[in-house]
Amino acid sequence: MKFELNKTVEILEHTPAMLYAMLQNISGEWVHNNEGQGTWSVFDIIGHLIVCEKTDFITRTELILADSAVKTLAPIDMYAQFENNKGKTLSMLLIEFEQLRKENIRKLLAFDLNDDDLQKTAIHPKIGTLNLGELLATWVAHDLNHIAQIARVMAMQYKDAVGPFIEFLGILK
Repeated sequence: MKFELNKTVEILEHTPAMLYAMLQNISGEWVHNNEGQGTWSVFDIIGHLIVCEKTDFITRTELILADSAVKTLAPIDMYAQFENNKGKTLSMLLIEFEQLRKENIRKLLAFDLNDDDLQKTAIHPKIGTLNLGELLATWVAHDLNHIAQIARVMAMQYKDAVGPFIEFLGILK
């Protein structure tokens, strides 16, 4: 599929409601268990999405669109959610994510991007030159990646309980 801003916004707008429907009022085991040492729980993943709303896609879009000569993207802190999530509930995180996402979509649409804007570039510290269209397409894929990750983390909680049906459940392999 070719990148189109309106298709990007479709997914970005729906992600908070999808997460809310999937996760609101479920028991703590679903929320706080992970897949083993060094992996993230659902709670951690939602926290990561919040970090990205604050420091990733809109911040990077602003940098790419800026007139400055140096356009090097700062790395994302992949562990910031562990400190930021302290003292919060999943419900609080879902509300925060929804509010930040609404504001970021408002900002994205306010840029009134054209085809030339989407070709503007910056340097990513690990992958090199990228353009704004690629960054915005990545925002959608990032959402979908973490939705799939949440489903997998939750499904893995029943890996042993499904018994021989594991043969039919690719998510558990």
